[in-house]
Amino acid sequence: MKTTYGSKEICADAVKLALTEDLDTENALKQDLRDKGVSAAAVNFGGEFISSVNKIIERTVVAAKREGVIGETHAEEGAVAGAAKEAVSQIANKALGLNVGGKIGIARSGEHICVCVFFGIGLLHLNEMAVALGHRAI
Repeated sequence: MKTTYGSKEICADAVKLALTEDLDTENALKQDLRDKGVSAAAVNFGGEFISSVNKIIERTVVAAKREGVIGETHAEEGAVAGAAKEAVSQIANKALGLNVGGKIGIARSGEHICVCVFFGIGLLHLNEMAVALGHRAI
């Protein structure tokens, strides 16, 4: 099996993580990815969009560090934060002034790291769905 993937494969893995429906499925996928040499993490988020942007970025960095996707270096933390900010910025026009909730998937192999954010955007049950990606090389 491959031990190092390119950006396309890593981004696909991050999308799969962000779309997992429950913790058991998420954990099984993370184990499958570890077996392939891919580091991965996932975390949920929610709240009003504008006040949630910082929380989403912080949660992404904390989850990546907690799960061993990145180390403690400034470059690694900055790469994850930058990828998360890129993903969030892709959704900003749709989400401004509304509530958001969803899941963040993070995957890394070698120098490639991808953050996928799966958003439910809206009020009550009238949701718009969106998926956004940010990629960085470390």
